[in-house]
Amino acid sequence: MTTDPIGTDILDCLARVGQERAARAADPGLQARCTALKALQQARFQRSYADLLAAPRYAGAARFFLDELYGPRDFSRRDAQFQRIVRPLVRLFPREVVHTVHELARLHALSERLDTAMAQLLPAGDEAPTPAQYVQAWQAVGQPEARQQQIDLTLSVGRALDVYTRKPFLRHALRMMRGPASAAGLSELQAFLECGFDTFRAMNGADHFLGTVREREMAWAATLFAGDPEGRWVALFG
Repeated sequence: MTTDPIGTDILDCLARVGQERAARAADPGLQARCTALKALQQARFQRSYADLLAAPRYAGAARFFLDELYGPRDFSRRDAQFQRIVRPLVRLFPREVVHTVHELARLHALSERLDTAMAQLLPAGDEAPTPAQYVQAWQAVGQPEARQQQIDLTLSVGRALDVYTRKPFLRHALRMMRGPASAAGLSELQAFLECGFDTFRAMNGADHFLGTVREREMAWAATLFAGDPEGRWVALFG
């Protein structure tokens, strides 16, 4: 077991993700509802950020967020790599990169916990949940502090990737890490970091992108906690 505090916390976050997955695996209905919930979240993001996804400057970063942070993709392989090699990860990768991985792990654990809590409140059955049912489950779970932390961690990962684009030595270090990362079983993590770096570099400045994400996610949360009386956010699912 690593004695590095960040490494220890990464392992703890991944253990919590594993617990959420195990709970779903033990209940096929819950698993199906959670998968459907994640698909609805991705659809909401696509509509909320249709303008960024259509803009050449921001499309890559928006797609990165959509696929890596909001989508229903199965990250178990990447998580398994993390768990096997946290010690070499902390030792081999630049400290700034390790910090970003830590933030990603915290976000992952928090999001999985909230998703499971919501999925448990969705109606059982073969039919996919409706956007209105999704919103009702979101409101019933509540936890405004956790939702704020979810937004903050998402933005933290984005800001870190943006900072990396202004440090060419980090990009060079990532390129140099391809061989060692592959040998250490870190190929999924390597691909995530390189994709994030390259999409944010192509943006040539992420202030507008991250500011837009912050503004819209805060508005989404505030409106839902207020009850969404006009059904404004339900309409975003299409």
